[in-house]
Amino acid sequence: MGAKQLTDMAVRNAKGKERPYKLAAGAGLYLQVMPNGARYWRMKYRIDGKEKLLSIGVYPEVSMREAMEKRDAARLALRSNKDPSEERQLAKLKSKLSADTRFEAIALEWWDSRQDLAPTTREKAKWMLETYAFPWLGKRQIAEITTVEVLAVLRRLESQDKIESTQRLRQICGQVFRYAVATGRLDRDPTGALRGALKTAKNRHYAAITDPARVGELMRAIEGYTGQFTTLCALKLAPLVFTRPGELRKAEWSEFDLDRGQWNIPAEKMKMGVAHVVPLSRQAIAVLTDLKPLTGKGRYVFPSIRSARDPMSENTVNAALRRLGYGTDDMTGHGFRSMASTLLHEMGWTSDAIERQLAHAERNPIKAAYNRAEHLPERRKMMQSWADYLDKLRMKQRGNHLKLVRQ
Repeated sequence: MGAKQLTDMAVRNAKGKERPYKLAAGAGLYLQVMPNGARYWRMKYRIDGKEKLLSIGVYPEVSMREAMEKRDAARLALRSNKDPSEERQLAKLKSKLSADTRFEAIALEWWDSRQDLAPTTREKAKWMLETYAFPWLGKRQIAEITTVEVLAVLRRLESQDKIESTQRLRQICGQVFRYAVATGRLDRDPTGALRGALKTAKNRHYAAITDPARVGELMRAIEGYTGQFTTLCALKLAPLVFTRPGELRKAEWSEFDLDRGQWNIPAEKMKMGVAHVVPLSRQAIAVLTDLKPLTGKGRYVFPSIRSARDPMSENTVNAALRRLGYGTDDMTGHGFRSMASTLLHEMGWTSDAIERQLAHAERNPIKAAYNRAEHLPERRKMMQSWADYLDKLRMKQRGNHLKLVRQ
């Protein structure tokens, strides 16, 4: 039956057959009749050279006249180079969104949608918005906020010489504005014009000891630490695993498989959001085995001295290094990473294995998959060789330290 001849009566009388069939209603609109008798309005259309399908409704809830009106509205959107399917999804999203279009309301809505962020990152973002943005921008309609207003807020923080925080706040605000654009409540992100308008922070270089003789001295100093036993164990384990300080202090016993000799750090705890495996040397397992009778019944490997429900303070390892006589310009908890990276490269281990062990981001997805799949055996050998090397330095063994043969 031709599209121009389709009538309400023909639609009403359409019965199910053995296979689904279509009744064309013109300009891409048709009625899909299913074997069970169900009837659905559909519209075929093309955009950017691709054929797509738009669901318009179920007959008789949507009459033929209503279906044609919706088809005509979709064709009007197409003439403006808008995809009817995307427009519908956006309309549905808008209906679910808050009617409150003040910056604070939309920022909190954005924050609530970012469940993918690490908990600490998420809480820090909310704190920064509440502390540095909401007092000045919170009550403003987001569509009325200008680039100059945002710059004034950022300059207020920049004037306190908090350069990294200023850049971070600009990023967070930019994400809020772009969320508002994506949800149809704003036309453009006003932070886009701020590039180059703010001071940039110098690259942070964490103090680290990389001279083998001085590393040996550090290992002996750690061995002689007389403070809390849990702190001593954290100091001993830090150079053996060289994870980020936050990953070490928040380590949980459930993440360790001492029989297999590995520490499985879940994705939500990692800076890059990817689960990480840390092979454990015999020396690292010995440290954990010594500590387990003391803290093994709790959640954290290194619990806070104030409450076992919380992890060790972020200042504990650095404070212990200061107690050992190492100033902020000498060594930091984060410096164990630089120490390992520098010396492992000099020992001849591959950059791929070292970078993977450091859990640095791999921009090439194919190479990243290879790293995850292939480098664990090499990293196991490397971590044991590294632990043995530290032992030799600690015991003042001389010789050509950097020409150790990989086992």
